[in-house]
Amino acid sequence: MSRFEELNAGDVLVGQVVQLVPFGAFVSIAEDAHGLLHGETGPQVGSSVTVRILEIDRDRKRASLTLA
Repeated sequence: MSRFEELNAGDVLVGQVVQLVPFGAFVSIAEDAHGLLHGETGPQVGSSVTVRILEIDRDRKRASLTLA
């Protein structure tokens, strides 16, 4: 798994759902960071999903994701 600093907007990768929240799912996208898959409530915790990075906030170690 990559480190967060190596990721860029537009990258497509497979991550694991780590938490479900009312507004989406948090997905592990790097060994040191998670991203938010906004509005998606279908995946279950522990499932693998293929996502594309829409936006990265390196200062706050956050990423916005969409299903790829």
